[in-house]
Amino acid sequence: MSDLDLATEIKTLRQLFGTIKEVIDPVSLQSEVDSLREQASAGNLWDDPERASKITSSLSRSQDKLDMIVSVEARINDLEVLVEMANDASDTQTKTEAKKELADLEKLVGELEIQTLLSGEYDSRAAVITIRSGAGGDDATDFAEMLMRMYIRYCEQKKYPVQVLDISHAEGAGIKSATFEVDAPYAYGSLSVEAGTHRLVRMSPFNAAGKRQTSFAAVEIVPLVEQTEAIDIPEADIRVDVFRSSGPGGQSVNTTDSAVRITHLPTGTVVSCQNEKSQIQNKQAAMRVLQSRLLEVRRREEEATKKQLAGDVKASWGEQMRSYVLAPYQMVKDLRTEYEENNPQSVFDGGLDGFIAAGIRWRMRSHA
Repeated sequence: MSDLDLATEIKTLRQLFGTIKEVIDPVSLQSEVDSLREQASAGNLWDDPERASKITSSLSRSQDKLDMIVSVEARINDLEVLVEMANDASDTQTKTEAKKELADLEKLVGELEIQTLLSGEYDSRAAVITIRSGAGGDDATDFAEMLMRMYIRYCEQKKYPVQVLDISHAEGAGIKSATFEVDAPYAYGSLSVEAGTHRLVRMSPFNAAGKRQTSFAAVEIVPLVEQTEAIDIPEADIRVDVFRSSGPGGQSVNTTDSAVRITHLPTGTVVSCQNEKSQIQNKQAAMRVLQSRLLEVRRREEEATKKQLAGDVKASWGEQMRSYVLAPYQMVKDLRTEYEENNPQSVFDGGLDGFIAAGIRWRMRSHA
């Protein structure tokens, strides 16, 4: 039986991991963890709940990143030992195990590489995703629901907690809009590259003649605002309306007026929440989403000002960015990165890793 030779693959893996370590700098990260842990152990920490929340959240994120670096390095070392054991014993099962561990490590180090590129001010945040149907009638509302399922499936595969805050069902198929939170570190940094206009081309199931139909949906992604930076919104600037939560077809799922709609009068921004049982909880959730959107508006205004001062005339982020073609051929293609896949069903089932990784690298090159 021939020996298992993974020397080249392991060397490449070590080189990439070494580059990642240089960027993350475990020594500095350990110092940061020690400092945060000292602050978190202070007896008066919770005298200021907002500051305490920020310190404990930062400690958790930094410790998780440090643990990941230590774990991956140990696994790479163990992989070399595993290959030696497999060859010494001519053990087919151990060789198979070594190959699988290599594949797992390559995927993990690839994800770490992407995280090192997520250095924006809000990239480490949780995300709030809103999907709205566009032109295309029933096909568009059906497409909007397909996109919502796609992102939720992606989050489930990553074990990212998802909380649906609001869904507006269409009279026919699908949804008019939906808003949900993805509460995981770097959710915003990763998923923000999905923001923009998405296009679907297919033989319409809603057209008796079976003609090809093009439909559109918009995806908005904003970072979840933290308590320590909540934007102050005067009561005079908002209008709060309450209504009954409803399901598909207008079916009542709540006999009380617990759903809440908040309109920010100066900007016209409207946020709804009907997920929680009580009106108070729904109002709190809706205010959190409103603050997140206003924070994103402020961020974009600051970026626009910087670009104007720098003379940047590039097209703005968020234009039409991806096509999902189901007929006459099968393909999903990102129009910014040129990345494409020929299995749309796999993509709609949450297979977004390739698109997100390509989008993050494209964004880094574009902003360099």
